[in-house]
Amino acid sequence: MPTLSQSLTAPRTTGCRNSQENPLIWPLLSLLQASSDSWKVHHLATALRQQGLLHDLDDNPDKDLFKRNFLLMNALYELQEMLLPGQWLQVQAMEIRLMSGPTGNMELELARDIALREYYFNWDNYDTCANVVREMLQSFWNKYQDYMGMQPISSMHKIKALQLLGLDVGASSRDIRRQWKRLALKWHPDRPNGDAARFRLVCEAWQVLREQTERAAQATPQP
Repeated sequence: MPTLSQSLTAPRTTGCRNSQENPLIWPLLSLLQASSDSWKVHHLATALRQQGLLHDLDDNPDKDLFKRNFLLMNALYELQEMLLPGQWLQVQAMEIRLMSGPTGNMELELARDIALREYYFNWDNYDTCANVVREMLQSFWNKYQDYMGMQPISSMHKIKALQLLGLDVGASSRDIRRQWKRLALKWHPDRPNGDAARFRLVCEAWQVLREQTERAAQATPQP
């Protein structure tokens, strides 16, 4: 029987888990790597705003606060999965901290927050349609690409993108997403032995492949 930590990385069959990766994962990783102190969600939001990577999401102040919190918690739980088992990201709204490992039993730590984690993984709870979520995340990606100095997406060919990710032409969308997350985490400039240039390239490659996959899906006639 798989452990809870193994089951977290298995594909989810319920709820909407948007195929567009949350770009706040990467600047959050930089903030957490840069400090051994704990963070609060609203402090992370302020830091991202100062970097120009997070903006107002709704005219209604209460909804704006909820949506900003949703995006941050979604990114933090995604990052928590990605870092296992090498590092432990404690995700509590008032105490967010990157550690070498949990202070207690990892399985118990994960089980404690499983309902909250699944809530924030389900984009239906963001309270807007899938197209709006996709456009919003693409806008964030564009901001992050500018922030990191990435090249325009159209400058890379699909074959080159697959080669950069170490994949062949038969790679599935799931294979591409999994490999991109692995390499992006490996080369993130704030990770040990990270490489900003390689990080930018694998992010660019994933964006190329993701956009081409989405265009192909839209062009396929529906039964």
